[in-house]
Amino acid sequence: MPVLLQIDFPSTGPFAQEMTQAFTSLAESINQETGLIWKIWTENNDTQEAGGVYLFDSMENAKSYLAMHSARLESFGITNIRSKIFQVNTDLSKINHAPL
Repeated sequence: MPVLLQIDFPSTGPFAQEMTQAFTSLAESINQETGLIWKIWTENNDTQEAGGVYLFDSMENAKSYLAMHSARLESFGITNIRSKIFQVNTDLSKINHAPL
């Protein structure tokens, strides 16, 4: 069963194109994470937040990535990291065009 992981944290940027330039290599490396199906990068300059929504193939892989990524963010000095993990109802999600 697919698992959705949501992570967000306070961020002063970079945002938009500057974020793309700063984090392209990180985005490419995330593709190598075990069980990752996709990631959507999130940002809100108005509220000074950033993060992502990830789809993993299992709860185990989502939890493993969350632990690793939280430690990475903390090593950058980022605090107040928020996360949630959800099981995905595949049948209902497909009705609403989810890319599963």
